[in-house]
Order: sequence, then structure tokens, then C-alpha cells
Amino acid sequence: MKIQERTGAGAGRSVAPAQPSVGDRLPTPPRERKPALAALAVLLILVGALGATMLVLQAGDRIEVVKVTNEVQAGESLKDSDVTSVMVAEDESIHYVEWRQLKTIQTYKAKSTIYPGTLAVGEMFAKKATLPAGKAAVGLALKEGQYPSGIKAGDVVSAYRVGTSGAGSNSSDDNTGSSGTSSSGGGIVDNARVNAVEDDSDATVSTGNLSLTLLVDQADAAALASAAAAGEVAIVHVPGN
Repeated sequence: MKIQERTGAGAGRSVAPAQPSVGDRLPTPPRERKPALAALAVLLILVGALGATMLVLQAGDRIEVVKVTNEVQAGESLKDSDVTSVMVAEDESIHYVEWRQLKTIQTYKAKSTIYPGTLAVGEMFAKKATLPAGKAAVGLALKEGQYPSGIKAGDVVSAYRVGTSGAGSNSSDDNTGSSGTSSSGGGIVDNARVNAVEDDSDATVSTGNLSLTLLVDQADAAALASAAAAGEVAIVHVPGN
């Protein structure tokens, strides 16, 4: 009897539709393909790879060139102590002096002053020495005591008349020193630049004698050369070195 009652009670219930399980997902629409964006991405990758390749190739095209480390005056040649070698990117539009060309360029003369830190290029040099416009080079042979110790090319100096004739001889040469640089104190040239000094290896240096070349205004050259020929020139350093 109990079994029948249970069966009868369950017969009156309505059957509910089955619900989808929690793990089931609703169908999604297919993704829209964008071939233009894909092509752009591929193009960007190729451009980046090409740029990296060019940088590597450019970094490999480097040459060893001459760099000036000491000031070189107009009319001077490069010395081994004046230069060092550096690596730079090769550029056909720039006429670098390559390190392998150093011995050749040392037979040439600087057209103008070359300052430390400059990369040497062919246009800076000429086979023959040239002087700046309005300048003259005067050679001096000085004895010990007529020049300051440690004098070197590039120094700024003044030249004075000295010797037995003293300042009086300066007045007798007024016709050659009419440029106004002479004074009652025996001054011949102010602010002249030392263009060249005899190498220390030369035998005359050991005797105390020194030969140097001064770069002066053309108007002062005659007076200075006259005093130098008489052995009546003394050189002193002035501010500006």
C-alpha cells in the first residue's frame, strides 16, 4: 500500500525542462579577420630588421684617422708627438687623413693653426708653407739669456732690443720701425707668436743657443730682422700663453 501511494503522488507532478549545465558555453560568432593589419605588422618587422642591418654595416665601415693632440701653427709640420689615432665612420665626402698616411702628411705644412682635438683633413695642409695675409716669418738666433726657458711653438712673446747699443740704437732705427711698436724702452714687437722652435735633439741646443721663428706683422718685420742680425734681440713671454 505504501508503495502505491508514493507512486500515485509522484504521478501528478509536471516534468520541468532540463536546464543547461553550468560548464556549457554559448556559441561565439567567428572572429573578423583583418588582413591589412597583419600585412602592416609584417612590414614593420621587415623595416626594423633592415634598419638594424644597416646600423651594423655602418658600424663596420670604420677607418683609423689622424687626430691632432697639440696645437700646430701655420707653416709647421705634424710631429709624432702632435697626433694620435682614432676610429671614425668612413665618409667619402670628408677627406680624412688616414693613420697610414701620417708619414706622407708630415712632409706637408699646415695652412693655418690646427687646434688640439681636431681631426686632420687634407684641406688643412699644403706642400709649401704659407703665411696668413699680412704676416711675415722672421728667424732669430738667440744666445742663452736672450729667451725664456721652456719656450715652444705657439707661445705669445714680445721682442726687445738689447745689447751694447741699448735703447739708443732703437731711436736710430726709427725709419725701419715706424709701425708704432717700438718704444723708448726698447720694444720692437708686441704679441708675436712663436711659429717654430729648433728641436731639442739639435746639437746647438746643448750649447745654450736657440733658433726660432716668429710670426709678426709685415710692418714689424724689418725692425726685428735688423735687430736680430745685430744679435740685439731678447724674447720674453707675455700674457696670452
